[in-house]
Amino acid sequence: MRGKAKAMPAPAVMAETPPRRPLAGLAAMLRHGRYVISENPVTGFAFGLFVLIVIAALFGPYLVPHDPLASDTAAALKPPSLKHWFGTDQLGRDVFSRVVVATRLDFFIAIASVALVFLMGGLAGVAAGFFGGWTDRIVGRIADTIMAFPLFVLAMGIVAALGNTVQNIVIATAIVNFPLYARVARAEANVRREAGFVQAARLSGNSEVRILLAHILPNILPIMIVQMSLTMGYAILNAAGLSFIGLGVRPPTAEWGIMVAEGSAFMVSGEWWIAFFPGAALMIAVFCFNLLGDGLRDIFDPQRRT
Repeated sequence: MRGKAKAMPAPAVMAETPPRRPLAGLAAMLRHGRYVISENPVTGFAFGLFVLIVIAALFGPYLVPHDPLASDTAAALKPPSLKHWFGTDQLGRDVFSRVVVATRLDFFIAIASVALVFLMGGLAGVAAGFFGGWTDRIVGRIADTIMAFPLFVLAMGIVAALGNTVQNIVIATAIVNFPLYARVARAEANVRREAGFVQAARLSGNSEVRILLAHILPNILPIMIVQMSLTMGYAILNAAGLSFIGLGVRPPTAEWGIMVAEGSAFMVSGEWWIAFFPGAALMIAVFCFNLLGDGLRDIFDPQRRT
């Protein structure tokens, strides 16, 4: 008898491994950021102001109704009207156009100086706190030397020595903020250098430099981001202060500090709008960056993402 053919078992269907989503972490952070902004009205207001500042910095020169450098002596010192929303200055230039165009320059100074001081002070502070020894002593002495001077006076001296250009204003602002970044980064790195995840990284064969850049630095970024937001407001104030005393950006460039300095001479005679509106723009920008720090901390701090 011919035996019955044994039925072959059907091949087992293996469960497919879901594809990895490299952007899953970014999507989760965006969802958390949307939650933070929607739940905290103050943070949402700060982010709204920040978006307006960015739009004015990027597209302001193309959207203003008048040329910010064009003078018209026949329309000099005109109060705010439908044609000139913020009035005109002593040369007949449109104040609204100059305030909007000045946003790009002041915002660039803030961004550039914060990025430079983060590279200098942040990395130096992390290295000082992590390695200690002579690295800590050198960074500490540099920070103490800078802190020995009044910071604005030191910025005045640097700009007066190097020349009043935008690049030198950025350098001076970064130098006077160096101790803030160095000390914050040093303290955070000093606390974390003996943490469990650092010991595990050492046992895994990671070099000290890799541990510093891949493990210590990302863990102190939330605090550094808050410091960067606060420093952006100070950078704008510093640039405006230097321009106010004649050591900043040179006229006729549209810059908030220059506009306040030029308008201050007309306050007594009643032309208040020349200094008021650039001063208000300066105040709003500093206010925005100060409020933005708390919101950024809530978004980037991993302990707050649940």
